[in-house]
Amino acid sequence: MKAVILAAGEGQRLLPLTATRPKPLLPVAGKPVLEHILTALYEAKIKEILIIVGHQKEQIIKHFGNGEKLNLKITYKEQKEPLGTAHATNIAKDFVGNDNFLLIYGDVLTSKQNYPKIIEHFNKESSSALITTYKVEDASLYGIIKTKNSQVTEIIEKPDPTEAKNQHINAGIYIFTPKIFNAIKQTKKSKRGEYELTDSIQQMIKQGENILAHKLENWWIDIGTPWDLLDANKLLLEETKLEIKGKIEEGAKIIGPVGIGENTIIRSGSYIIGPTLIGKNSDIGPNCYIRPHTYIGNHCRIGNACEIKNSIILDHTHIAHLSYVGDSIIGQNVNFGAGTITANLRLDEKTIKMTIKGKRIDTKRKKLGAIIGDNVKTGIGCMLMPGVKIGQNSLLGANTTINKDIPPNTFITTKTENIQKQIQP
Repeated sequence: MKAVILAAGEGQRLLPLTATRPKPLLPVAGKPVLEHILTALYEAKIKEILIIVGHQKEQIIKHFGNGEKLNLKITYKEQKEPLGTAHATNIAKDFVGNDNFLLIYGDVLTSKQNYPKIIEHFNKESSSALITTYKVEDASLYGIIKTKNSQVTEIIEKPDPTEAKNQHINAGIYIFTPKIFNAIKQTKKSKRGEYELTDSIQQMIKQGENILAHKLENWWIDIGTPWDLLDANKLLLEETKLEIKGKIEEGAKIIGPVGIGENTIIRSGSYIIGPTLIGKNSDIGPNCYIRPHTYIGNHCRIGNACEIKNSIILDHTHIAHLSYVGDSIIGQNVNFGAGTITANLRLDEKTIKMTIKGKRIDTKRKKLGAIIGDNVKTGIGCMLMPGVKIGQNSLLGANTTINKDIPPNTFITTKTENIQKQIQP
């Protein structure tokens, strides 16, 4: 069986992280999102893959090439206009030919154990397509899948919130026969001006085609917001085999599963609790506290007496001494001045809101720190309040308190005056 991955989107809800890289290359648990998908497909014995690219396509093609390093055969086709998921799927028609194929959205992650079960289910039944489903507490932002005897009867897009509690949603992983392309031909543009794959599937249902529903086991995440990356990082670290290849000085303490890359040094007094992964050529400590579900990239420096908790820190980033990073995502080539703090809990302990595409969104998380783009620098004693985003290439002056989002390429400073008075003897 072949596979098609839709990876052409811009990922605007993940800014500023996607300002300098396409969404499929965002790293979690040591690998880009797309590489986790490709690895899972390889283990499910799918080796011929087409990736539909668009936004910043050059980075994806350069990173994966022809797939030889992953023992895969990868080809690419471009979706030149963002005309929807059905339009993107139709680009794969020549690649698919007369074969059945697995299709997955490039921002969907699930346990690799699910893929063989999906394929096995489809092969056992006589059907024109298979849709995976996953039960969520709030399905108001997804499409609810209605079923009868394991057959899909209806897809309800953007359901009423009152009807969206504890429903099975469309999980964005499918298996299709070539019949999907006939349905796409008959699909009209939606209200938002796109050709939607779910409308094409609905067309197949109307024509009496059998559409299987497959309930995913284990975990599933649609990476649409920055905090989804933190959840994915946690889950992937928990099912990844972690190895220690670097150097651990006497006096450092390692507890639980911890991965340490080649030429990385963990200095004396550091205390690391897994699951945690640290990349190659990094320098940690002395006297650092690295807490569970943290990923620190390659060529990073974590200075004396820093604490890192449940965070993603990308390559070539330096966190200077006496700093705290909690529930945050720190971009590439970032430099924290000494004593920089990312606060991750409101004083009133209410859930934290974040601005996504101009709207204030309740993250429904009580703990969430900062999202910081590439090439940001902070001065000493900089304080970042929960849920703020810092655009790429920005500079935050010494002793500044950041309580709102900062655009890219911005310099922020707090002016202070030294008042000098004569002390009377």
